[in-house]
Amino acid sequence: MKFSDIIGHDELKRRLAAQIDMGRVSHAQLFTGLSGYGTLPLALAYVQYLFCEHRSGGDSCGVCPSCVQLSQLAHPDLHLVFPVNKREKKSGEAVISDLFIDKWREIWSERSGVFTAEEWYSRLDLGKTMKGLITAKESEEIIKKLSFKSYSSEYKAMIVWLPEAMNQEAANKILKILEEPWDKTLFILVSERPEQLLATITSRTQEVSVGRIEIPALVAMARAAGKGEDEALNMARLAGGSVLELRELINGATDEARAQSFELFTRLMRLAYNDKHLELFEWADDISALTREGQRQFFLHSVRLLREAYMIHAGLASISYLWGEELKFCRNFAPYIGNQNIEILVEEIERAMLQIQQNGSPRIVFTHFALAVSKQINRL
Repeated sequence: MKFSDIIGHDELKRRLAAQIDMGRVSHAQLFTGLSGYGTLPLALAYVQYLFCEHRSGGDSCGVCPSCVQLSQLAHPDLHLVFPVNKREKKSGEAVISDLFIDKWREIWSERSGVFTAEEWYSRLDLGKTMKGLITAKESEEIIKKLSFKSYSSEYKAMIVWLPEAMNQEAANKILKILEEPWDKTLFILVSERPEQLLATITSRTQEVSVGRIEIPALVAMARAAGKGEDEALNMARLAGGSVLELRELINGATDEARAQSFELFTRLMRLAYNDKHLELFEWADDISALTREGQRQFFLHSVRLLREAYMIHAGLASISYLWGEELKFCRNFAPYIGNQNIEILVEEIERAMLQIQQNGSPRIVFTHFALAVSKQINRL
């Protein structure tokens, strides 16, 4: 994958290419940002530029043997690690990334390298609650692979996607590599939740913060999909800097999920305003029955609607991107969202989202969340 294949992030891409051109390649780097921001493809494009035999103009050539192999995720000096697991695993069975590399290449090709952990776990058929892991056995494999000499490139590279899925033993083994790296070895961690990593790991890496994709780049993507100028701008704004969200808006895949999330959000806020605790328990039961993806969509839409209500409250309705029932509700709801509670409400959403990602009991998490929201709505 070339830098030019990455949507947006023009300044960051120039900076990454310049570091390689100047020979400033840190042996351990931490790419941080949500999957929808294109964090993983950026990491691979960086490796491809480093490995390219004829790079020029701030990008890899895309046609040399190294670039072709990397585009197929089949370069002998590129190693990939990602969370894996399997149902009905036998006692003592080692489950490592290499066993699932074909599935990984499939989803990479289909999604252009931009997909969520939930989508990957679905590809592994892990069910509603089972999650992928990076185990100590995987760390041993990493050490083994990186101990060998590079095959055809000057460097050898290891990309670890979602290192926060490492258990304690695996993380400690990785730490040893970061403390005593081999020469010409590039170690890239691609993380959505860097705060979950050991401080001793993050302190030994150079962070590359990947933020939201710029609206003009998303507008161009929507227009390329056949959307008109106004619709493309509206979709780009609603996507929140995420290719994943924009894809769903373009495909109309969010219509049902959006309606479901909106109904859950409005019901929660009305129950919270009226302080109906028994009904809040019923609300928690209802959302607990959703899939993890459905719960994730609720959180994302809730943050968006809270932000829009706050913008209306602050007198900035002219730059709000709402219509229909969402606009009507947020206009009525805006007086109850202000400086006193907006940050706290968003923090409650982020906390609940994290607890769900960490496999917390949905019923307990959402019951606590609903009661916390009720307390904040009644502050004004």
